[in-house]
Amino acid sequence: MYILDFFKNLFKKNNIGVIIWLVLNIVLIAFLFSGGFTDWVGALLGIGIYALSMVIALSPIGEWILRLQTSCKKIKDPDVLARMEPLFNEVYAKAKGLNPELPDGIKMFMSEDEEPNAFATGRKTVCITRGLLNYYNDEQIKGVLSHEFGHLAHKDTDTILVVSVGNLIVTVIFTIIRVIANIVMWFGEFLTAIFSESWGGVIASIFIGLARIIADFILVWLMRIWNQIGVWLCMHSSRKNEYRADQYAYQCGYAYQLCEVLDSFGTERSAQGVFAALASSHPENADRINHLNDLMTGAVAVD
Repeated sequence: MYILDFFKNLFKKNNIGVIIWLVLNIVLIAFLFSGGFTDWVGALLGIGIYALSMVIALSPIGEWILRLQTSCKKIKDPDVLARMEPLFNEVYAKAKGLNPELPDGIKMFMSEDEEPNAFATGRKTVCITRGLLNYYNDEQIKGVLSHEFGHLAHKDTDTILVVSVGNLIVTVIFTIIRVIANIVMWFGEFLTAIFSESWGGVIASIFIGLARIIADFILVWLMRIWNQIGVWLCMHSSRKNEYRADQYAYQCGYAYQLCEVLDSFGTERSAQGVFAALASSHPENADRINHLNDLMTGAVAVD
């Protein structure tokens, strides 16, 4: 079901950049696993591993991996739980009433990041930051949560899982295969040089082994950059989704509270890492506030 929903939401006009990246990504993975298209069995293996990685990425395992990447953990602080659980449950109930198809079991997690932010991922994860609690009051936090429930309701969160988590899994598998292959090759060359009493060959095998390790580190680094390009494309392809999620917050009854947050957000603080990427992908706050005001005054109709 997740896979079908992913492809259904993927083939939209605003996702053209992501689609091109995914096609190039498949070609790249086939190229790497086949040693430059010299082994079609290796190419098919790479494509098969990538398909498996997509399935894993769109599963609860993928959500768990992304939570690890963003340092979002289960909330254990009793004071935070006492404050946040009622707010989360209230917004969840309104969102569920608005969209009964919203999954059961959506849970809230928290990062210790001091910058105020929140994001939704997968189908059952909402992450908030410590900074959100420190900078905003309860009503304003409800506005933020309702926006994130909008992303879950519209299933906007799958592509980032496939790009970020899916490629992470492929990179790990590829790295393991390369390490094992390099060790076997180096050990064979090393033993051959010893038994032939070619000490020059021994030294050469050591340097060749080191060169292969360095080359693999460079390759993994380049794949990381490539993955970041994919994440950036996902973020900037989804700007329209932000207006839809804002509209969802309006339908839940939290438009004014969300406007207050948008009016103050980003004026004196600078988010870092993944949260920065999420924030930078959003439309201008003033445009989002104007859109919410138009909804509240009836100047525009709900889609």
